Amino acid sequence: MKNLLKKALLFSLTALSLGAKAQQNSAIVTGKIVSNQQPLESVMVSLLNAKDSSTVKSVITDKTGIYSIQLTTKGKYLLLANLVGFQKAYLGPFEWNGLNQEKLPNWQLNPLTKGLVEVTVNSKKPMIEQKADRTIVNVDASPTNGGANAMEILEKSPGISVDKDGNISLKGKEGVMVYMDGRPTYLSGPDLVNLLKNTQGAQLDQIEIMTNPPARFDAAGNAGVINIKTKKSKVVGFNGSVTAGYGQGVYSRNNQTVQLNYRKNKFNVFGNIGRNERTGFQNISIDRRFIDGNSKQVVSFFEQITDRLTYNHSYNAKIGLDFYATSKTTLGLVFNGFNNKGNGNSIGDINIFNSQHNLVNKTIAYNDNIDTWKNSSINFNLRHILDSTGRELSFDADYLTYNGNTNLFLNNAYQNNIGQTVAKTDSLFGKLPQMIDIYTAKVDYVHPLKNKAKFEAGLKSSFVTTDANAIYDTLFNGVMMRDYNRSNHFVYRENINAAYVNYSRPIGAKWNMQLGLRAEQTIANGDQKTTNEQFKRNYIQLFPTAYVQYAANESNSFVLNYGKRIRRPDYQSLNPFVEFLDRYTYEQGNPYLRPQFSHNIEFSHTYKGFLTTTLNYTKTTDIIQQVLMQDDAKNETFIKQENIATQQQVGLSINAFNQYTKWWSGNIYLNVANNQLTGPINNEPVSISANTFMANISQQFKFNKGYSAELSGFYRSEGLEGIFRIKGFGVVNIGVSKQIMKNKGTIRLNVRDIFWSQRIKGESRYGTVDANFRQFNDNRIANISFTYRFSKGKAAAGPRKRGGAEDEQSRVGVDGGK
Repeated sequence: MKNLLKKALLFSLTALSLGAKAQQNSAIVTGKIVSNQQPLESVMVSLLNAKDSSTVKSVITDKTGIYSIQLTTKGKYLLLANLVGFQKAYLGPFEWNGLNQEKLPNWQLNPLTKGLVEVTVNSKKPMIEQKADRTIVNVDASPTNGGANAMEILEKSPGISVDKDGNISLKGKEGVMVYMDGRPTYLSGPDLVNLLKNTQGAQLDQIEIMTNPPARFDAAGNAGVINIKTKKSKVVGFNGSVTAGYGQGVYSRNNQTVQLNYRKNKFNVFGNIGRNERTGFQNISIDRRFIDGNSKQVVSFFEQITDRLTYNHSYNAKIGLDFYATSKTTLGLVFNGFNNKGNGNSIGDINIFNSQHNLVNKTIAYNDNIDTWKNSSINFNLRHILDSTGRELSFDADYLTYNGNTNLFLNNAYQNNIGQTVAKTDSLFGKLPQMIDIYTAKVDYVHPLKNKAKFEAGLKSSFVTTDANAIYDTLFNGVMMRDYNRSNHFVYRENINAAYVNYSRPIGAKWNMQLGLRAEQTIANGDQKTTNEQFKRNYIQLFPTAYVQYAANESNSFVLNYGKRIRRPDYQSLNPFVEFLDRYTYEQGNPYLRPQFSHNIEFSHTYKGFLTTTLNYTKTTDIIQQVLMQDDAKNETFIKQENIATQQQVGLSINAFNQYTKWWSGNIYLNVANNQLTGPINNEPVSISANTFMANISQQFKFNKGYSAELSGFYRSEGLEGIFRIKGFGVVNIGVSKQIMKNKGTIRLNVRDIFWSQRIKGESRYGTVDANFRQFNDNRIANISFTYRFSKGKAAAGPRKRGGAEDEQSRVGVDGGK
């Protein structure tokens, strides 16, 4: 595998060298498109031959209204700009002599009408867009996203995989930062899973996937950043949409979403509210063999089967205001919040056998929990353009608070091998409240320089306090008594201060470069009030980034980039107290956890804008991973977070989007990687390696009379997830949609995982640990949804990104019984 990847890398480098020798001179024509002095995003700019108006190539303007087109052939050209709701506009003609760069004047687009008219906007974006620094998933372009939640949409996106516990990986690497509208979620583990499952796809616009973000992004996120962008209208006047959906698997689910927007003169008010209700189940089987550390012989077998039923009911809402004070200054205020309520109950049979696999005793375990998880946040943002050269200053301040609680009941009944009671039933009651407060502020500065160079700099500071107070009571002889051996109170405070600089510029006609450096100081204090244990951390780290792009010609471009990333421990992972999971399983945090660091290198080649091939190498040190330790005498398993080893990954990915015919288009993503984990685990040397293949394929079909369809799915071969080797599995989805009511309404019908093939199996074997598991959920779901769009207005400039929070929310790693 490694030899194959090395040969592929050598081939790509050779192609780069040959391409550099074979090409003509080239230059870039660039300019900016505005409307009412505001930049226009997503304008289609086409380069035309002035002689016959034939299209040479097309590009899309970025969020600042800037477009850049590569020229390689002398001649006379025209430019055509096209955006829904605006009049088409031409610029030129102009003539290129084969030598000079062309910078064109600002270009004004005019709305179709001056008054308010009925407007229906239909998205014609492809499902997948491949940009130089990111991959974009357009959610509404897929019929199979109707009725799906954010987690299900992520799972079918290129390069993304979701493990048995809902942890997200990117290109086979764990430690992904998840953002919402440019702001981090500040959640991880089960809490992040709960948020994504309660966020409906009808509320989402795009998903941006970045494997090596530039220096202005927080350094957190070992594998990169996923930014989930919610919908916001670009139409002046009053407009919005209403969506309702119903899904049926073994159990049912339903969801409703309302989105509203009103824009007039200097004000823009926007908001949405969503409701989600779902019932589901999970079946888990765990088999463990307890092995004597000296003789290496099996001393007992542990087999557990658990059936769990869950119910969730949630609301989420957002309301915001933009005030365009002047043509250069914009202020914004955004409120977000959600209220999630749920409950779950499970029944488990735990059978313990001797070394000859004869049943010795069994435990019947019952677990019941009632959960609440609330959030509210506020963001203030300011953007000011300092002068006509494009110098810009922006400021963001955020406050977020989370309030969660779990009421827990555990009951264990003990029997011998013939079903007779052999010990008193024990009952445990728990009340597990948690409070998290987060304050962040950041300022960013952009300064354009001569020769199309650009300098960027910024500062950020964040303060986080998490307070988790777990209170357990035991029922003893009919009397409720406080269980001080299990109750614990942990308070954690963290302050991260960061500064960055970034410099980019073209080097000649074909080369572009970007260099960045980010410094982050982490000051942390943990206080385990129950045991009076404290710890402190104070360290500074530097995170360099570098990008080099070479545009060989109109058909071939190459990018080489490097970045250093960090993954800090989840807040609750630092809590040293022992947490009781069930009678035979315990978990403990580790106050001595160190952050893990990764070095990422990627080399990519893009052919004619539709085929991108990427080679990547990642080395991660001090990996944070759950480690299993077993007590053979008591048949108990102890789970602890440790910095265990070093992991290296070498990978090759291919992403291709093709418009086969006028009615058929598709995207194919393939990734093959070798992961190798080496180092001491439980004081024993371990070396685990595996080759993993991932495929994500989606095919879209457009028919007459507003019908469209999609066939999609993904497959992942056997591979490593930390210390677990996960068997291969896949999913197939199918969906159809129909435009109705003069294209104001859309009906979507789809079936997710039609073969119910997402059944996950895995194993973990090292030292004296020998365990395997099997798990399946209520995954096969038939969904139907209806969306009605209404609009009274005209298209306007695109939205700008809000939010200064970029790390802390991803690390609220508390289970909370969800």
